[in-house]
Amino acid sequence: MFEKLRNAFSIAAKSFGEKELKEKDIDEVLFELEIALLESDVATEVIDALKGDLKKQLIGSTVSKDTVDEVVKQELRKSISNMFDNAGKVDILSNIQTKKEKGESYIISFMGINGTGKTTTIAKIANFLRENKYSVVIAAADTYRAGAIEQISEHGKRLNIKVIAQNYGSDPAAVARDAVLYAKSHKIDCILIDTAGRMQTSKNLMDQISKINKVVNPDLKLFVGDALAGNDTVSQAREFYNYTTFDGAILTKSDADARGGAAISIVKVTSSPILYLGVGQEYKDLKPFDKDVFLETLFGPEEVVEGVKKKVPEPKVELKPEPKVELKPEPKVELKPFSEQEMSEDPFTGISTNDIETYSALFDVPPPENDNQARKLASDIQKWISTGRPKTKQTDEPKSEPESELETEKETIEESKDEKPIKKRSLFGWMKK
Repeated sequence: MFEKLRNAFSIAAKSFGEKELKEKDIDEVLFELEIALLESDVATEVIDALKGDLKKQLIGSTVSKDTVDEVVKQELRKSISNMFDNAGKVDILSNIQTKKEKGESYIISFMGINGTGKTTTIAKIANFLRENKYSVVIAAADTYRAGAIEQISEHGKRLNIKVIAQNYGSDPAAVARDAVLYAKSHKIDCILIDTAGRMQTSKNLMDQISKINKVVNPDLKLFVGDALAGNDTVSQAREFYNYTTFDGAILTKSDADARGGAAISIVKVTSSPILYLGVGQEYKDLKPFDKDVFLETLFGPEEVVEGVKKKVPEPKVELKPEPKVELKPEPKVELKPFSEQEMSEDPFTGISTNDIETYSALFDVPPPENDNQARKLASDIQKWISTGRPKTKQTDEPKSEPESELETEKETIEESKDEKPIKKRSLFGWMKK
């Protein structure tokens, strides 16, 4: 039973187990799941709901690859279980007993298209109620289908249950009304109304069902669908629900259903519970729908998978802004004439430019690289001046420095090995103006 749908879920779960659980992989596997569910007669809106639940539960969670397949099954099981819970339940026996205590009959009308096993299902319900010590009368309100009156009458004869019928072509609502009057006069506990099977696309025939319901005002309206018809059954249920807002459904031929998608879909699209499953041709072959048994048939025994870590949003911590610290910009080194303070610290103070140039030219002295070299050079020049400016060779007196050279002198910063960073200048950089 439901083997195809069970296999569809199993294949989807294994696909997860073969991949790392990342967000981009979720969509890929959900696409595969969607195909499997469509093949299992699950309605599109139900598939969208299942996909949405799976994404919400799986994205952002940390799951061991060894348990991914069980996690997927567990989440699918939970989503489907919630659908059945949201549809609610109907306790027919309890409702009949409540009305019986008030001295009133409980009325149930059945609807669905021909060929779904509706008439046989009514006979099964009648047998079920009789076994629970409730009296029953059947209204043969299907006055259109040839043989329908004879068929329901034969079931009544076998079960020893009264059947109220008129001629073919009679008003179905009038037949239902006659059954209600008979039940009241004979204190019958429950009335079962068999309506004509009709296609859900026929507005005129669908209006007949609405008329019957308005005339007798049934306490419970049930849709009977063929579990083997798949998505067509879901479409029928949706249309009948739009006209009559039925309270529950019975799925026939469930013993031969290898997919199981119709049950899930009907519950989702109509928000109505599945009350019974037809599992054979005998009167006793009617089982109350059990959500837990259905889920176990699809997924096997329920198991709680450990090791699933749901993503918990981190608590929002308001950080106080740190006090703003204004950093003073480092002094920018600019090529500009020396200030008076810089000149007062110049080791060449008091030495003329001509003396510096002459000394440098005579002894081929390079510009100083640091303060120590500058001080030593200044000291050497002063000694040279004090000794009368001796010349080891004849040289022309150097020309005075052009003004433009002082304006374009260059300056960089370099750290010597044994001193703090110094100002690297040309030889003229150590001079006064």
